[in-house]
Amino acid sequence: MLPSLPVLASAVAKISTPFRRSQLGLFHGKIKQYGNNVPHSKHKTRRTWLPNVQTKRLKSDALGHDVKVKLTTRALKTINKHGGVDNYLLRTKPDLLGIEGMRLRILVREKLDVKRAEDEAAAAARAEEEAEIQLEKEMKEAKLRRRAKVAHARKSREVSQSITGGIFGSVGSSTTSARLTAS
Repeated sequence: MLPSLPVLASAVAKISTPFRRSQLGLFHGKIKQYGNNVPHSKHKTRRTWLPNVQTKRLKSDALGHDVKVKLTTRALKTINKHGGVDNYLLRTKPDLLGIEGMRLRILVREKLDVKRAEDEAAAAARAEEEAEIQLEKEMKEAKLRRRAKVAHARKSREVSQSITGGIFGSVGSSTTSARLTAS
């Protein structure tokens, strides 16, 4: 089952991660890292490293508009590798996307399903029109074949009548002319 937007919203409340900010953008698994500052005196002090987060507008072909999102440079490189934000959202594992990525994935998938249904309906309509055109064409061809057949039958009947009329007519006329001359 694919998650819907309400299910996703309820999941946001349950998530507790050490770097919750990564759920609000496309961070591709990058989180806050912890370590030590170590000077020459070897006196260690704790510090953190944040991921390189940028705010970008990415063109989504499926949604038909730009999507403004916070993302890391690693995610940006992966988006370029996949050939766009739509492919990135559809191909990437859910644990790398986070909540915002999953929300965008659901939106893209729904738009693509709607477009696919519209394309299938248009293709079915085109196929139906082509079938009607083909049927009309076949009916015209059948009509022309019937007309040609009738014309051929008529012509052959006339030829056969002229041949039989000529043979029997000449024989019959010669006998009748012979009878007339005899009488």
